[in-house]
Amino acid sequence: MRFIGNKEKLVEWIYSKIQEKEIKGKRFFDFFAGTSNVGRFFKTKDYQVVSSDLLYFSYVLQKAYIENNEIPKFEKLLQSIKIQSKTLFASELDLVYGYLNNLQGVDGFVYKNYTPEGTKNLEQPRMYFIDENGKKIDAIRQKIEEWKIENLINENEYFILLTVLIESVPFYANILGVYAAFKKDWDVRALKKLELKPIKLLQNEQKNYAFNQNSVELLDKFEFDIIYLDPPYNQRQYAPNYHLLETIAKYDSPEIKGVSGMRNYEKQKSVFCNRDKGLIELEKILQSKNYKHLLLSYNNEGIMPQDKISKLMKKYGDLELVEYDYLRFKSNNNGQAKNKKYIKEQLYILTK
Repeated sequence: MRFIGNKEKLVEWIYSKIQEKEIKGKRFFDFFAGTSNVGRFFKTKDYQVVSSDLLYFSYVLQKAYIENNEIPKFEKLLQSIKIQSKTLFASELDLVYGYLNNLQGVDGFVYKNYTPEGTKNLEQPRMYFIDENGKKIDAIRQKIEEWKIENLINENEYFILLTVLIESVPFYANILGVYAAFKKDWDVRALKKLELKPIKLLQNEQKNYAFNQNSVELLDKFEFDIIYLDPPYNQRQYAPNYHLLETIAKYDSPEIKGVSGMRNYEKQKSVFCNRDKGLIELEKILQSKNYKHLLLSYNNEGIMPQDKISKLMKKYGDLELVEYDYLRFKSNNNGQAKNKKYIKEQLYILTK
């Protein structure tokens, strides 16, 4: 999934530094989980992963990828809807994919608020999805909820199916990368008929945990070997950029406003989008007694100055800063793409 600040391409480098510095211990706290890519990586290395995020759609992904350690069987569901495999090697999850992909679309919340036909009364109709795909998203989302209410799927199966939908939606969204705005002409991929994409579930030998809350509140609930922080680097909040994924995940028919149909995100704002508040929050985390190592991902253009971060962290242990030249996101070029193609990704490594 495209996600601002996604560490999918950097996590191998981060792990190599952990190995290089001989940082021991297997309980890893992914403090800003996002798409859960970092947590997933460390789960494959058999770490016990604790992860959390204020965004509910992130929590959905965490439940499926991090906390879940089982391959879903959908026993009650498959007995109820009586699906039979058309191929010898189809898994239970494949059968459910097929069923959901064949649903007829319905006029639900997504269709009525994020497609041209559904919003034709607006001065600027919203073009997040073509009409057919908006109806298809509604049909799939409503069916998953119906199965949950009827107790035909368990908690793991519920979050896995929601994850399948959330991971598939970006392939058909008419956006440049985030959902704060839609394109005024149709992207080729947005015109394709929506089909759910398979996902890869992970298993390890640990009891892993997923949370949907301020991670600071979890600092006293566990003892961590490694706390990994990947906060926002600038003033742009994450919640409005992914408001539509949040609405599909919750499917709570929220009050929306503006050209983009934004939901209220007042309770999901990160203090790290403010320089001074971010430094105060960082110190609050550093003061915790329940960790051995703290890793902070940042970059040389972040709103918290490097000298202030370093000075603060050195109060709590031995600090080392390593850097990596990284191709910047196009949306962060600020008109300087020609002479600022790369930024320096920074990893602050604190050992208490």
